[in-house]
Amino acid sequence: MVSKQLTVTNSQGFHMRPATVFVNAVSKYKSNITIKFNGNDVNAKSLMNLIAACIKFGSNIEVVAEGEDEEAALAEAVQLIEAGLGEE
Repeated sequence: MVSKQLTVTNSQGFHMRPATVFVNAVSKYKSNITIKFNGNDVNAKSLMNLIAACIKFGSNIEVVAEGEDEEAALAEAVQLIEAGLGEE
């Protein structure tokens, strides 16, 4: 298992468009990918769960990847979030 703490820098947070970009990117990995936010574990491969989590700009999250390709999965997830989820 690997993880990293991040702050969401996208001005709109995980709304529909950036959440879709994120889910499509991480769904290609075999590892389980979870976002820990406000005491909840959110399945990062589920668009509906990600939207329902209401992750906004400035939110502190932890991205966790666990599985055979966890390093690559975490690296891409972190890169997407740090780059503003394709919107910044």
